[in-house]
Amino acid sequence: MAIIRWLLGRLILLFDALFSPRAPKRAPEQQAQLDEQTKPLALYQYAACPFCVKVRRAMKRQGLNIALVDAKQAEHKQLLQQQGGKVQVPCLRIEDAGETRWLYESGEIIQFLQQRYA
Repeated sequence: MAIIRWLLGRLILLFDALFSPRAPKRAPEQQAQLDEQTKPLALYQYAACPFCVKVRRAMKRQGLNIALVDAKQAEHKQLLQQQGGKVQVPCLRIEDAGETRWLYESGEIIQFLQQRYA
């Protein structure tokens, strides 16, 4: 089973690389402003998780530069468990006005990003 899972993960990464969407072209000032707005966001994810790939592709289609955090690393996994409440990816950490919110589920994350940054 581990071999099948490893193979499927590599296929997911290969297809993601081959068919990656293009980021929209923006003026450097606009992109810098957008990067500043997305600075308080971080996506906790696994590289080969299909739902994480779905969120990363949506981020790329919108040209959003959001920090990616590998949730497999022990310290990140522990933070996700302690502050987010559960170890589930993808998870978007949103820091806003001194408060931290954790948003789970790929569809909800994509909807949040489209509403706020489209």
